[in-house]
Amino acid sequence: MTHLTLLAVASASVAWSPKVAAVMIACNIVAIAIGKFTISKQDVGPAMPAPAMFGGMGLGAVLGTASLGHIIGAGMILGLASAGVL
Repeated sequence: MTHLTLLAVASASVAWSPKVAAVMIACNIVAIAIGKFTISKQDVGPAMPAPAMFGGMGLGAVLGTASLGHIIGAGMILGLASAGVL
């Protein structure tokens, strides 16, 4: 019975639009900037094909920061959509 209540409160998904893409891109850029200043050993592991584009960070650091950016972006998109901004 509890699961029916939880399903009733679940929010609907947001349709893709350029605004949604802009929010996700901005969140990823912020997460990569945060990672650039907080990760102590950024260049460990395989290098990226264009290292200057990612600030010299290795593959692991870029994947980690991009994952964090997607988590933050999903929360921002759902929050902004429920607030009626998107």
